[in-house]
Formats: sequence, structure tokens, C-alpha cells
Amino acid sequence: MMKKIPLHWKIIIGLILGIIYSLVSSYLGWNKFTIDWIDPFGVIFIRLLKFIAVPLVLFSIIAGVSALPDPAKLGRMGAKTLFAYLVTTVAAVTIGLVLVNTLKPGNYIDEGQRVKNRLKYELWAKATPSGRILDGKDYLGNPEYAELVGAATQAMQAEEGNTTVEERMRAAEQFKEQGPLQFVVDFVPDNIFAALSDGGRMLQVIFFGIFFGIVLLLLPQEKVKPVIDLVNGINEVFLKMVEIVMEAAPFFVFALMAGVIAKMADTPGEVVEIFKGLLSYSVVVVLGLGAMIFLFYPGLISLLVKGLSYSEFLRRISPAQFLAFSTSSSAATLPVTMECVRDNIGVSQNVTNFVLPIGATVNMDGTSLYQAVAVVFLAQMHLVDLNLSQQITIVLTATLASIGSAAVPSAGLVMMIIVLQSVGLNPAWIAIIFPVDRILDMCRTVVNVTGDATVSSLIAKSEGELEVKAEPAL
Repeated sequence: MMKKIPLHWKIIIGLILGIIYSLVSSYLGWNKFTIDWIDPFGVIFIRLLKFIAVPLVLFSIIAGVSALPDPAKLGRMGAKTLFAYLVTTVAAVTIGLVLVNTLKPGNYIDEGQRVKNRLKYELWAKATPSGRILDGKDYLGNPEYAELVGAATQAMQAEEGNTTVEERMRAAEQFKEQGPLQFVVDFVPDNIFAALSDGGRMLQVIFFGIFFGIVLLLLPQEKVKPVIDLVNGINEVFLKMVEIVMEAAPFFVFALMAGVIAKMADTPGEVVEIFKGLLSYSVVVVLGLGAMIFLFYPGLISLLVKGLSYSEFLRRISPAQFLAFSTSSSAATLPVTMECVRDNIGVSQNVTNFVLPIGATVNMDGTSLYQAVAVVFLAQMHLVDLNLSQQITIVLTATLASIGSAAVPSAGLVMMIIVLQSVGLNPAWIAIIFPVDRILDMCRTVVNVTGDATVSSLIAKSEGELEVKAEPAL
């Protein structure tokens, strides 16, 4: 019976059962049992996918580039890919800003709390050497709020003592201190084996794979054929590994979801409270992410890819989407995304092997949208009015920061510090959205993966390498 159920439905069932179990277990006080005996299987699942992802990216890119009939095609396809990812990222940030400015989620916070937040902001701006009041208003000088200044000072000191925030801020400072060409420098590995062992250096693996593939193209085929055959054979082995791991995905996803929620709170009531306080912000982020999945990407597919309805497109990539939701990592989901795009949609292996690994590294549509909404929401709840030029700065910074954002859970928080600082806001504010970050991280990773699949389909169509399959192998 279970064999007849498509994989994406099995994963959905695993997700739902994991959520139900975690709520029941927290009610019954079984959280420690869940964390000790069930969550480890979720961790094993992510590790399995990650250890497959890096070598799969390397050998897929080498195989894809070496199979190109014309080296000039590589440059053309690379330019199209980067342009498409840049367009979707800017669109995501813009959609986020339109929604957050229209719905104003920060205004739903209690007015008294917002005034206290504003006082904390002004105290921080005056205490920071480079700080300034962005909108020129002066709440500290208003006698009406004099009695709240003491409480605001204490609250600000508590925020600054948050060790988790301090860790993220140190990481952001290191990122900011890099020179303008550091991104280009980071692209080139000094040791390919070190890059392969460090999942955060995927750009270097991609560079090496492209370089290796180009050299194979330039050498006489009779000399490099054994190498190409070896690369293709190893690539098939890793693809088979993905297939085997995915057979057990529903069970792993159950363990993953149970563990995530068990770590968030000890009782169902705490889970509800976590989301209630930040409900308006969470709703706007989810609406923006939903707009990307159900409006923006379908618009692109409907406009540019004939013969593939968006509902069909969604159905064919759904295993990757549900896995992205479970793992919060586009890198860990990459092997499954590649399988869905190639086997279910009909994108050629060349395009799949080239476009998707780059997308998993530089395309962060969901992360960029979330950053834009979060920064403006945090400003709204501190009664800070951001003007048009400041919001344009958010668009540019969020777009550039997303390129450097690692394809791992919560890396977006580090990038958000950069965005907050770019418009002169307190980076310690990220602590406010910590409670809901994990669940929103799961949602935005779905957008990242859907964006990767959309762009790969568009590039394949433009290169004449898309053959939509009548019966996808789901």
C-alpha cells in the first residue's frame, strides 16, 4: 500500500505526524526522550544529505561542463544563470518591502511597548559612535516619556548581553571587514581538499569543478575519455545514494520535525506563545514567501515555458520542497532538487549539473525577502520611519548579502546584521525575532529551492535543453 503512495505525499505525512507527535510529547513531558532518542535520526538525515551534496556538486559540474559541445556555451549559460538569479532576488526583496510597508506588522505591537522600544533605540544611537537618529525625532527629550527611560536603559543593557547576538555580530563584523574583491578571492580555493571538507565553501568547489571541466574540454578527447568516464561513473554512484536515502526520507523527516519542535519549547502552550508575540511579522513573511511560490515563479514559468502548468511544476518538485522545509538547508536539499529537476521536469543533465549547484550557493530569494521584511518590521516596532532611500539601501544590501550567505540553517541572521547596520539600526534587534526564526527559516528555504528549480527550467528552455516529461517519476 505504502509503495503506491508518491514520495511527496509520504514526506507530507512524515511532516504532519512529526508535528502532531511533538505537540503530544511536549504535553506528556516526553521532550527529553524525543531529543535523546528521536531527534538524532533527523541529524543523521541532514548529515547524509550534506556528505552527498558536496561531492555530488563537484562531479556533477565537471560532468556537465565537460559534456558541453561548445566552450562558448558555458560563458553564455553562466551569464544567463547569474542574471536570472539576480532578477529573482531583487524581485523577492521588492515584494517583501511592498508587503511590509502596506500591512505594517510592527504597528500591531502594543503602543506602550513601541514607545519603550523607541527610547531604547535612541539610547543606543546616542551611545554608539557612528549612531544617529534616522528620522530626526526625539522621544528622550519628551517629558511625557521621562519615567520610561530607566526601564528602557535596563532593557537595552540586557539586549547587549545576549551572547548569541554577540556571536552573530562578530561573524558580521568579519564579513564587513573584507575588501570589495574578497568575494572574488573567496571563489578561488587554496586547497581543494579543504574546500571539499568544509560545506560552507561551496563556491570554491564550484570554481574547481568548472575549471576542471573546461580543461577536459580543451584537451583531446582520446586522452581525457577515461577521466570523463570515471567522473560520470562516480556521479551516478552519488545519485544512487540520494535515491537510497530518499526511500527513508518520510521517517527521517518525522524525526527531524519532532526534534525541532521539542527543542523550541517544553509545552504546547510555549509553542503557541512563541508565535503569538510575533504573529503579525510571521504572517507577512509567510505571505511574501507564498507570493513568490504561488504568484512570481508561476508567472515566470507560464510566460516563458510552454507545455508545463505551474501546478504540474509544483507537483514535480514537491519532494525537494518538503525536504527543504524539513532541513532548512538548500545545500542539503540539493541532491534531491537535482533529481526532481532532471527526472521529473525534464531539464537536461548539463543544465541541471551547472545551474542548480550555483543556485544553492548564490540564490537566496527567500532569505532576501525575509531580511527586507524583518528589518522594516523591527524599525516599525521601534517607531522608526525609514524613507525611500533607506529602503533602497535595504534592497541593495540584502541582494548582495544573499550571495555571501551560506546555504545552511540561520545563516540569514548573520546577513541581517549587515542589512540592519547598512541603514543605521541596532544589530542587537535580531534577538527579537530569534523565537520564530527557525520555522520561518524552513519556509524561506522552500522559496530558495523553488527559485533554483524555476531558474534551471528557464535556462534549459532558453538553451533548447528542456524536454517536459509526460509522466514524471514521482
